[in-house]
Amino acid sequence: MSLISPACRDALQHWLDAQKALAGNAKNTITAYGGDVTEFLSFMTLHKGEPQGLGALERITISDMRAWMAKARSDGIAARSLARKLSAVKTFYRWLAEREGFEPTAVLSARAPKFQKKLPRPLAEDAARAMIDTVELQSTTDWVAARDVAVVTLLYGCGLRISEALGLQGSDAPLPATLRIIGKGGKERVVPVIDAARDAVETYLRLSPHPLEADTPLFRGVRGGRLNPGAIQGAMARARAQLGLPASATPHAMRHSFATHLLAAGGDLRSIQELLGHASLSTTQAYTAVDTARLMEVYERTHPKA
Repeated sequence: MSLISPACRDALQHWLDAQKALAGNAKNTITAYGGDVTEFLSFMTLHKGEPQGLGALERITISDMRAWMAKARSDGIAARSLARKLSAVKTFYRWLAEREGFEPTAVLSARAPKFQKKLPRPLAEDAARAMIDTVELQSTTDWVAARDVAVVTLLYGCGLRISEALGLQGSDAPLPATLRIIGKGGKERVVPVIDAARDAVETYLRLSPHPLEADTPLFRGVRGGRLNPGAIQGAMARARAQLGLPASATPHAMRHSFATHLLAAGGDLRSIQELLGHASLSTTQAYTAVDTARLMEVYERTHPKA
């Protein structure tokens, strides 16, 4: 017995196509949405004892929603992950209700479990610099070492995501004063390029054995193809072990460090939001909490009345 009726399967696919076309969501986001809603529909089939057609989905109650959420928690799904799944289901239901003309109140009124929002875990300024220096020592091949330094310098110096840095093309070199970056959801932003990043990329290109052409990747793997993120993650893992840094010292932590250090130096949230390419200011505001935590630590350590 199929766990999802043909009508529901078709509706789900139409919704995913609409999300991809209209919202500009990344491929990974669309895949996650599909998986989350499929899990939900499959649960409802088992919960009700038969495949749920579109008519049956209209009759889902708040009790059914609670049963789904309780089963997810009993299966070890974390509160944060369940909140994400519920968000996907609600988005699907809003679309389906408008398309089929029913009232989705029971689904939309389900409350997401509370969870403590994780704050970004940036490196201290000296640790960020040490990471860049130590990454260079992780390869005995000069051009590979220079490549890894260039990538990590872009993450920290320009606040790029690793996918954005590795997505640069030969046509982007030599790096200009500003880069136009296409980030998540197709959102475009302009990022200033600091001299250290430009110099690091030039050093890498001078040593690289692979010819640079406009339509080839800027950063190349050993065999000449586009550099895999795992190579940078591995170099940073070895570097952080050498430096005694925590497991949170990842490529993405360099981007967090960029934002946090800018904020500490007096940067305003709106500007940092634009530099990071965050669609919502609330995402950027997490860095305020990071900086506040650092200030409280200094206060408690140094203030005579603390």
